[in-house]
Amino acid sequence: MNPPEKRHAATAEGATVTALSPAGTATALLPLPAEQGPFRWSTRLIADRGAGANARLRARPRLTVCGWPGNVDAAARVIGHLADNAARHGQPFHDGKIAVRLIAHPGTSELLIEVDDARPDFPNFEQVANQGREPEPEPGAAARGLWWAAHYRGTISSDVKRDDDGADAGKTVQVILPATWDGSA
Repeated sequence: MNPPEKRHAATAEGATVTALSPAGTATALLPLPAEQGPFRWSTRLIADRGAGANARLRARPRLTVCGWPGNVDAAARVIGHLADNAARHGQPFHDGKIAVRLIAHPGTSELLIEVDDARPDFPNFEQVANQGREPEPEPGAAARGLWWAAHYRGTISSDVKRDDDGADAGKTVQVILPATWDGSA
């Protein structure tokens, strides 16, 4: 019979708690901060056919660990589609990559998703961004990725990125997802 596992919790007051692991070794746990700041994560992905899947697979565990209260699978789907769109329809930066950023603030219920690529223009942005309240497009239809962002009640925007000299350096496509989504379209 295994000895009982000692249960514990680190405290916000800064106390260090020593725990006994199942193997019987002592572990010192660091104190938890009194208030957690926003969760921030960014990465650069190779702008190829796997960019969307890569973004989904990397984002899902990070959103779970940070405790974002929203639908993590829906958010990962949107992140994947935005990365896929940037790789397919945008232009990679000089290193062949696109940039992905996530910010989740513990005091709000929203998740900020940003994807950057080196192509400054976004043809027909308003038409593409406002299609999400319509029925799901047929497979292979144009701009399917942003349909998902709008479907999950995301606020979609796009802006030109500028370098230090003010020259066009690409664009950022941004989606702000609410944590609550009732599933109705």
